[in-house]
Amino acid sequence: MDLIRLENIFKTYHVGEMDVPVLRGVTLQIGRGELVALVGASGSGKTTLMNILGCLDHPTSGKYWLDAEEVSSFSADERALVRNQKIGFVFQNFNLLPRTSALDNVLMPLSYTAADLSDKECRKRAKEMLDLVGLGDRMHHDPSQLSGGQQQRVAIARSLINRPPLLFADEPTGNLDSKTTEDVLRMFQKLNDEQGITIILVTHDPNVARHSKRVIRMKDGLIVDEGSPQKVLSAESVEALGMNETASCVVS
Repeated sequence: MDLIRLENIFKTYHVGEMDVPVLRGVTLQIGRGELVALVGASGSGKTTLMNILGCLDHPTSGKYWLDAEEVSSFSADERALVRNQKIGFVFQNFNLLPRTSALDNVLMPLSYTAADLSDKECRKRAKEMLDLVGLGDRMHHDPSQLSGGQQQRVAIARSLINRPPLLFADEPTGNLDSKTTEDVLRMFQKLNDEQGITIILVTHDPNVARHSKRVIRMKDGLIVDEGSPQKVLSAESVEALGMNETASCVVS
């Protein structure tokens, strides 16, 4: 059964007196439990599509079903509720509170969504999420006491605290070295295989996309190819799209 279904999605931004079309009729299905990479060069429309899929924005026209619910016409408040209940996000820059323990960083989303849970139950769930990402022994460490890879694992644990069926990872390894990148990507694969979480990796990096099970390639606001990483990420297609063949590696 599809978790995500899009029909003919358009998105146009109004800049002054100009209309700037970004998405030009996107139709797409993503099944429950898939591990998908959404790829394309800068300006391809992949970030705009992620924002619509993640209920951060709404389409100009077209329909979007998430978990069998038509959400494309939802108000901002209704989209926020969907995000809290069904979607987790992991970003390139971790976005952790600097003088706050790993445990309290992971707990933070529950302050908005867990009115029915006691403080003890919330902390128990946060500890479970840190154990899941292999940081159960670092729960009282601040971000400054953690490596870049460990900080990203905390961010992943935080994204999972509300037990969402859908996780977006937006350039999740852009600030990591190659070894740590591999560790984090294997963690996404493990979460997908063992927890059944639907994961969408949004990236310009073909090396990241090769860790998915299906690649969706965008260009000029349209899906131009999709299939296995071996099919979609051939050397010729990567070069033609101007996608970077090497990850941006900064911290470990």
